[in-house]
Amino acid sequence: MKLYYAAGACSLSPHIVAAEAGIALQLERVNIGRTPHTTGSGHDFAAVNPNGYVPVLELDDGTLLTEGPAIVQFLADLKPESGLAPAAGTLSRAQLQSWLNFIATELHKTYSPWLFHAEYGAQAQTVARGKISERLAYVEAKLAAGGPFLTGERFTVADAYLFTVVSWSKFVDVDLSAFPALRAYLERVAKRPAVREAMMAEGLKVPA
Repeated sequence: MKLYYAAGACSLSPHIVAAEAGIALQLERVNIGRTPHTTGSGHDFAAVNPNGYVPVLELDDGTLLTEGPAIVQFLADLKPESGLAPAAGTLSRAQLQSWLNFIATELHKTYSPWLFHAEYGAQAQTVARGKISERLAYVEAKLAAGGPFLTGERFTVADAYLFTVVSWSKFVDVDLSAFPALRAYLERVAKRPAVREAMMAEGLKVPA
């Protein structure tokens, strides 16, 4: 299988999940900083995903799967023994999907595009940071009351996604000082060997 990714983008989440599950992936970097987006092999990325964004997982038969929350669940289900996602059809799986939807809609799409494009203006970015802080307060309360991971004792695909998105905070001036449980969580996840492996493969700075 091949993962189309951009370093440090939301595609880091399925990259981490694959590493956690012991699934070998071929990696193809996408240059999302130029238009049209091109792949590492020089092809127009629009031919892979007309929506123009990563991640995309290309299966061995050529089938293309898009959207990070779908991809991470697909990968976890390939290796159910990894414990990265509860069995389909269970309440635990629905609770995991609830977290994935929350991260995707309430966090991911508030960080990006609003905080990554100066052309949206300072007012829009101030509003976005305020909304992010409200949502992170919810995450903080959940982690403080439970943990050490989002759904309890086990690291899941939701943790890979949350870690990826909230790690953008340092690049877009989202203040995490009011969230000690969340900061400790990010440090804890960053120490996982699979997380470090995925980050290093993408050329990202790995915490000491």
